[in-house]
Amino acid sequence: MEQTLDPSANPAERPAKATRAQFLASDDKAMLRAARELTKDLGTARAAIYWPDMLFFSLTGYAAIAGAVLVENVWAAIALGLYASLALYRALMFIHELTHIHRDALPGFRLGWNLLVGIPLLTPSFMYEGVHTLHHKRTQYGTVEDPEYLPLALMKPWTLPAFVLIALLAPVALLLRFAVLVPLGAIIPPIRQQVWQRASALSINPYFRRRPPEGELKPRVLWQEVGGMVWAWTILASTMVIGWRPLLIALAIVSLTALLNQLRTLVAHLWENEGEPMTVTAQFLDSVNVPPPGRIAEIWAPVGLRYHALHHLMPSMPYHDLPEAHRRLRKELGEASTYDGANHPGMMVLVGRIAKSTMGRRSA
Repeated sequence: MEQTLDPSANPAERPAKATRAQFLASDDKAMLRAARELTKDLGTARAAIYWPDMLFFSLTGYAAIAGAVLVENVWAAIALGLYASLALYRALMFIHELTHIHRDALPGFRLGWNLLVGIPLLTPSFMYEGVHTLHHKRTQYGTVEDPEYLPLALMKPWTLPAFVLIALLAPVALLLRFAVLVPLGAIIPPIRQQVWQRASALSINPYFRRRPPEGELKPRVLWQEVGGMVWAWTILASTMVIGWRPLLIALAIVSLTALLNQLRTLVAHLWENEGEPMTVTAQFLDSVNVPPPGRIAEIWAPVGLRYHALHHLMPSMPYHDLPEAHRRLRKELGEASTYDGANHPGMMVLVGRIAKSTMGRRSA
């Protein structure tokens, strides 16, 4: 059965924005067809955009960390640290693009990103590759088998601050993983198995257990694990030469990056699914776009992540084409369309919506 909302209806007669619940059993096929037809000329990842973007923000981010360590003025150090956190956040978010671009697109970009960003930040691409794609599977999104889904809107109120604040521990946890658990796992197989299943994926679902790597991913895992281990040892060894202060400052900066990413994750979806499989349209409406005219979303949801719902419609669309794809779909389908149901005004509105939902379950 095809279902759609009429954008040409009189404004006074238009229904409220479309919701996930309306499309649990059937798709808005008109919207899906429009998404295909209107974006046929888009979708080619452009090296001239990817490389300068990633290089600029990673290199200036590291320079800002060095500045924060070296300057004596406290306010200058804070300003440099804030810039470093935001710049490295943007550079780090290219890990999302790596999971979707065709393997033959952007030659050398995966290797370059891992050497410049993934391994130095102890978040190599294997921690997302082979994991994030499960989140896009038609029958797994929003279920217990989805590594990136929790029904946060349906949980207790205390889970929201806990979910966000735990991200502050991520840099220390990653340092421990690569410096201690990886070498221990090389000697003790049961530890290696547990580390792979429970601590080798950027997952928020505590029930997710990662399966062994297969195919092209296996050799990548090996060299990235070794690279991360060597880098973690190097970081710790450096404290015997230059002291703990530079490491502590760097950890604080990266902790802020992790916190910002967790806040973005909190509002990437509405988190209203109770575990049942959903149609593509329902998945789209459970996801979030924060489109222009607001500009601040480009800071907290960089590299196309402000169009997260649209990304769920077209996962392989490169980040630099998402704004144009959104513009075309919004113009064609209109403000009262199903497509508009995934468009939201900003982070605080979304946080308030999820918080209100959890407060309603206080006595549950």
